[in-house]
Amino acid sequence: MSSHPALSYQQASARGASPIGQVVSLYDTILRDLVRALAALQAGDVETRVLELNHALLVIAHLQSVLNHERGAEAAKQFDRLYAVTRGMIVEANIRATPESLEELINLYGSLRQAWYQAGQQLTADEQQAHLPATPDDLAATPASNSANNDAEPPQLHWTT
Repeated sequence: MSSHPALSYQQASARGASPIGQVVSLYDTILRDLVRALAALQAGDVETRVLELNHALLVIAHLQSVLNHERGAEAAKQFDRLYAVTRGMIVEANIRATPESLEELINLYGSLRQAWYQAGQQLTADEQQAHLPATPDDLAATPASNSANNDAEPPQLHWTT
């Protein structure tokens, strides 16, 4: 674990995250790397720019390496191509060393991150909705008096909003 509190928190959160949450976390890392590379470029700090872009390349390579081509089929192929193209864009951005090339990558990964985040939010909402009774009548359809042991505690309902 890192000695930097924010990084330690992020690492601990990522370990407990859903698969989509882990992807969002990795996209956040890529975005931080790209933003720091842009700042380094603007400050004329070549070493930091290269370090940050190399880290972004490493994270993207990881995302690419864990794609499940059997289960993911066409989507996995599309992400594989996306990651290959954006890795090339990062190498080119490092060579060209223009703010516009890094801003393009920041915008692209920002959009991708937002799409993954929204997908995760929708999945969470769908999962929560699946655990709720469809109507109040559904609650009445399974009365407590039908239980074999009438002395048992009645079922507790936990509503989420």
